[in-house]
Amino acid sequence: MAANDISNAELTLYTYFRSSCSARVRTAAALKGITVTSKYVNLLKGEQSASTYTDNVSPCGTVPAIVIRFPDGSQSTIRQSMSILEFFEEAFPDKRPLMPGVDQPLQRATIRDIINIIGSDVQPKTNSSVIRRMQGLGVEATDWCNETMVPGLRSVNAILQESAGKHSVGDEITLADVFISPACEAALRWGVDLTPFEAITRAYNACKDLPEFVAADWKHQPDTPEQFKAV
Repeated sequence: MAANDISNAELTLYTYFRSSCSARVRTAAALKGITVTSKYVNLLKGEQSASTYTDNVSPCGTVPAIVIRFPDGSQSTIRQSMSILEFFEEAFPDKRPLMPGVDQPLQRATIRDIINIIGSDVQPKTNSSVIRRMQGLGVEATDWCNETMVPGLRSVNAILQESAGKHSVGDEITLADVFISPACEAALRWGVDLTPFEAITRAYNACKDLPEFVAADWKHQPDTPEQFKAV
């Protein structure tokens, strides 16, 4: 598929309002000005496990997933948030970059450290399927999330103490901020005290009220239940 076909492709994002992985993609799309059409997958109703979803979109039964439909009728699907974000960076080089250039390898490595800690060490342990499993074993969700989120947040905070400027890595918004913001919202949801993590809190506060982050957060989605929507 020719690279210039991307500019005319239609992007459909399968998302769920409270999925922090989906929020990363929503945020990056908003920051970069990439048009996506959202389709909503209700995780609480098990729609991610329905054959219509696993057979046609994501065999692993998770969100987000993004379907790219080209003008010639062909399509491709990307099924992990980090892969989608890398695709955004590579397929839309003329859009707002969320990674520094290759001439800044240390900054790029720092950003990858942050997003891998959140994406591999923090979030997977607190997704809905794991929490339901732990609750079935008699473990309180708040206790589990505090136990499993705090070490990763502590690690990210230590990195930010050296890397942060106006934002988490330097003075520009990067993929690190795209990961940190929904991670902080998830932590607050589960009663994690962010007070000890001053650098993370500063990075979160620097982003959370920006229009692109507000538009992408869990309180402002069309599929957010009315009782949870921001007033």
